[in-house]
Amino acid sequence: MTPTELPLWAAWLIVAVTVCGSALALVGSVGLIILERFYERVHAPTLGATLGMALIVIASVMFWSLSEGRLALRDLLIGVFLTVTTPVTLILLARAAVYRDRVEGDDHIPPE
Repeated sequence: MTPTELPLWAAWLIVAVTVCGSALALVGSVGLIILERFYERVHAPTLGATLGMALIVIASVMFWSLSEGRLALRDLLIGVFLTVTTPVTLILLARAAVYRDRVEGDDHIPPE
């Protein structure tokens, strides 16, 4: 089945899920720009990227499963990789920032 042969309901569902995922990723990116402090800025894109990516991966799995006529789970590997690496990156960045702020004597660091 080619993309032009997808049922209309499936095409609309895939588009809706993809747009919702893209909107969540956009909200996270806007949060990166709008929020002022590092500890606030690092949180918004992490949530937006993770939730947005999950919806986009779900839409991709739906599209390829319907196009190929069988369950296509290979795109879930992308989701698993991003789900594991994004929060780990957030933790490492936050710990490095806390360490830097404590060494510099900043009063606006999160409590221990």
